[in-house]
Amino acid sequence: MAHKSIETKHYEERTSFFEDLARLGAVSRRGFMHVAGVSAGIAAAKGLITPQSFQLVEVAQAAETGTPAFTFAYVSDTHLYTRNVNDRFIRSALQAVADVNALDPQPDFVLFGGDLAQLGRRDELDLGAEILKEIKAPVKMMVGEHDWFLDMGEHWRTLFGPPQYSFDHKGIHFVTLMSVQEKDFWTQRGMTPAERMQTVAGLDNGVQSRFEVGAEGRQWLQNDLAPLDKKTPIVIFSHSPLYKYYRNWNFWTDDADEVQAILSKFDTVTVIHGHTHQMLLNHIGNINFYGLLSTAWPWPYAPEGLPKLTVQMNRADPFNAFDGCGNGHFDVLTAGMVDKVHNLWNRNPVTVRARYLSSNGAQDRPPAATLTSY
Repeated sequence: MAHKSIETKHYEERTSFFEDLARLGAVSRRGFMHVAGVSAGIAAAKGLITPQSFQLVEVAQAAETGTPAFTFAYVSDTHLYTRNVNDRFIRSALQAVADVNALDPQPDFVLFGGDLAQLGRRDELDLGAEILKEIKAPVKMMVGEHDWFLDMGEHWRTLFGPPQYSFDHKGIHFVTLMSVQEKDFWTQRGMTPAERMQTVAGLDNGVQSRFEVGAEGRQWLQNDLAPLDKKTPIVIFSHSPLYKYYRNWNFWTDDADEVQAILSKFDTVTVIHGHTHQMLLNHIGNINFYGLLSTAWPWPYAPEGLPKLTVQMNRADPFNAFDGCGNGHFDVLTAGMVDKVHNLWNRNPVTVRARYLSSNGAQDRPPAATLTSY
């Protein structure tokens, strides 16, 4: 018997479901109308209606309840294969672009959060660039490990420029930090570029190095932040979390402590990261961390090391291509803290207020998951 992927089984189940509905309708029109009404809800709940797949970030400067100074959107972790291998992730990315372009008014810019490609291939990156080119607002790019380790970022840099940079926008200092450097584990083993990429694309292999910003990157960050007053609101975009979550899966940045020390001189710092495809919350010193959802697939939570302030997502339905993914928005408040709304596509939204993190979980705890989590 030929092997069938989860995706194939999902679409077979969907086809069978609607065929059953059609047969029921042939027997009883009233029965069909009743079940069809129910099925519409089921279809929406199972992600058969393509959801929005971007996240909004609203920045407010005047007051916690004031009008946002500006808005930016992001699309993250698309993990594109070429069209002949897997088109589901392509359809999600296209939908995300359409969603962003439908915003009225348009966001000031759009952040892409890394892992545009799955295996770092030139044709995967070119496909991603082609899709993102359709976004009407300016696009800020961040690199992920899936984009980098086939040719060590050569083609990504050709398409998008340097992997780390900063910019100021309406009083906020933004830094896009390259956080997925790895120590050389491939040369001594005689690995080909493709073998190196495949190793990094895996998780629990015990071969690859851990992610790091690296000495050069940390020095760059220090130099970039040196002219700023300590009261300047800082927002850092990184692909990997700038803390140590679960080493075996590389949900871990090895020099996170040193990066946090560089950021410690500022009153408030927000770090927004991709990579983990999860709703994650963490609070370390003056830094609040927010993990973002992917447009491609959700990861389960790791068996240990989950930050204690994390309010876990419901477990995802494996037969639903979009469950466990979603969007949301941030309101960045006066002091640089943020209120974040996680809009899970098939679940109720979860709001995480700045006070929840600043009180170390004592106030404004978001509701727990209604289904057993991972």
